[in-house]
Amino acid sequence: MSASETFRQESEQRGTWEDVRDLPPSAKLVAKVLEYNETMTQQQIADETLLPSRTVRYALNRLDDENVIDSRFSFSDARKRLYTLDIDS
Repeated sequence: MSASETFRQESEQRGTWEDVRDLPPSAKLVAKVLEYNETMTQQQIADETLLPSRTVRYALNRLDDENVIDSRFSFSDARKRLYTLDIDS
C-alpha cells in the first residue's frame, strides 16, 4: 500500500464537525474546548467546562466513537490520558 493510500484511509477514519452535530451538548462543548486548547486531560476539561467528571467522560467516549478525538497516555503521569481534537476541516 502506498503512502497516499494509507493517508487516504486515515483521513477517511477521522471524524468531521458534521459527526459532532448530532452529539449531546456536553460533547459539543468538550469538542470546542479542545479546539481552542489543543491537548488537555479529563480533569482540565472538567475544570474548563465546569461539567462533572462523569459527564466529561461520557462526552469523551461519544467523541471517540465518532473518531473526532485522539487520546494518548501522559508521559509525566501514566495514570492520565491526554485528549486532542482530531477533526478534518
